[in-house]
Amino acid sequence: MKYTVQQDGSGSAASDWRRAVSTTYFPLDVEFRNTNSFRGTLEGWSLGDIAISRNSCDGLLYRRHRRHFLQETDSSLLITIPELAEVGFSQGSRSTSCAPGGFLVERGDAPYEFWHGKPNSLWVLKAPSALVRSRIGPTDRIAALNFDATSGVASYFVDMVRTTGAHVDHLSPSAREAAGLHLLELLCLSIRSDERVLDSNVSSIRAAHLHRAEQYIRDNLKDPDLGPAQVAEACGISLRYLQRLFSEREQSIIGFIRDKRLNRCAEELRAARAVSVAEIAYRWGFSDQSRFSRLYRTRFGCTPTETRRAAAAEREAGGGGAA
Repeated sequence: MKYTVQQDGSGSAASDWRRAVSTTYFPLDVEFRNTNSFRGTLEGWSLGDIAISRNSCDGLLYRRHRRHFLQETDSSLLITIPELAEVGFSQGSRSTSCAPGGFLVERGDAPYEFWHGKPNSLWVLKAPSALVRSRIGPTDRIAALNFDATSGVASYFVDMVRTTGAHVDHLSPSAREAAGLHLLELLCLSIRSDERVLDSNVSSIRAAHLHRAEQYIRDNLKDPDLGPAQVAEACGISLRYLQRLFSEREQSIIGFIRDKRLNRCAEELRAARAVSVAEIAYRWGFSDQSRFSRLYRTRFGCTPTETRRAAAAEREAGGGGAA
């Protein structure tokens, strides 16, 4: 999809742009730096559950209010990559800015303000919060943070967003979905090592141990033998200490591993891939098919097959993308 908005004297530019950004991202209020001469172009592409877009426009201010998301059941993150000028962002108690050479994380399930005073071009990746959470933990820890993308995997991530945008029109639906998942993995790799995402509700040392244990679990979910003893040994802490860290979160280690595995199974079941339910369950550490089905129903209120059918119906109706 592509939108081009230019003031033509009818006063329609403001409503046209508001409609374009609300369709591409989610509902927002917009204030224009110069309403009478505003111009903007926005183009977006669906990559399965992920979406990317590029917008170029004059200075403006976006406001996301609570009323905009009260009826929303699924939350999303926006990852903004400025190209020409600095952008500003404020959400909750955090305020920051992001210049070209970095990227900014915005939560869609909390009020915020986003602005740039000068004409700017932005690449934006939209990702369901649940997909990011299954890979790096709670997303509130990364909201309103900006990340340096001038080197390392973050630079690779930003380059791949631009490259994907340049080639996406020539990709098949399955290739688009694969590209979206690749961008998601690169995004999570870019931010997971930043110490700012550690849980501030516990001491820094305990937070570091817990964060390391959780990430080890996420990285090794496919290992059918993954268990508390293996996690404790890999993290260099005692099993008793590890169990105490999780008990403070009111969840057992076994329960954490099980829930993360079920989340990844649900993610794959919603994808348009010709893989059987049994294969997906086995891939994520469930060797007993009947037990997997019981656990899945308990967690999600439906069977794995029902999840797959519902996702297929959404795709057929044109609602399978994130854009």
